[in-house]
Amino acid sequence: MITPSSLPVFRVASRLMDRRTPSDVDVLTLAAGVRVRLHQPPNAPQTGPALLWIHGGGYLIGSAAQDDVICRRFARELNVSVAAVDYRLAPEHPYPIPLEDCYAALSWLAGLPSVDPTRVAIGGASAGGGLGAALALLARDRVEIDVTAQLLVYPMLDDRSTTREGLDDHHHRLWTQKSNGYGWSSYLGDADPNVAVPARNSDLSGLPPAWIGVGTNDLFHDEDLAYAERLTGAGVPCEVEVVPGAFHGFDGVVPKAPVSRAFFATQVDWLRRNLTQHEPAEA
Repeated sequence: MITPSSLPVFRVASRLMDRRTPSDVDVLTLAAGVRVRLHQPPNAPQTGPALLWIHGGGYLIGSAAQDDVICRRFARELNVSVAAVDYRLAPEHPYPIPLEDCYAALSWLAGLPSVDPTRVAIGGASAGGGLGAALALLARDRVEIDVTAQLLVYPMLDDRSTTREGLDDHHHRLWTQKSNGYGWSSYLGDADPNVAVPARNSDLSGLPPAWIGVGTNDLFHDEDLAYAERLTGAGVPCEVEVVPGAFHGFDGVVPKAPVSRAFFATQVDWLRRNLTQHEPAEA
């Protein structure tokens, strides 16, 4: 459980992970001061699609390095460039700082000569999925970057779940209602939730197609399905993957389990379909 007293311990573990940089990962600092970890496939096309990946951690912990393995898998299986963003964390850096860091990374990625700006997707897990949803909304409103798709893996979308009675009666693993409350309060600070929280946004129209995956024993199950329903109601294509019995972050705990492999395979298949449908025709 993440609390104010345990937060420093988690932060130390994250810094130790950051010290290890595989030879196939480029660690870059952008002009905006944001760090990214760039993963390129072995046979990268001269110009091709890209994915911006946003790590989880309740807006409080984690780093881009923790997802090196999954980013490498996305890069190689889809043959796309993958940039994982090291956004600044709450409570030291509340909204909108983490979101603006993600936007800076997205803008940089879409502007790379090797990236087709019409085929850039956003993806993230947990708080990273929540930031992904918020980033899709921000990109829509600023009309500067045309996001192709948003992959939201058990996303943290709605702060109102922190006060919902009986939600923790299910004894959720890895992420509880108490940790959720600490994460949201740290991230929001003095911000208006109606502006900062994706699930509170009154207008979801005009967003890119979405994929939302979540387990039935995940704290975010209900809010994720509610968001998917609202997307569909707003005319946004949305594919939903519900995993019976799965808890929050199950695929990271048991990545080799058949259910985890199948969960990742659906993400790859969906991204492939959405990143290739706009592929330029050969001359």
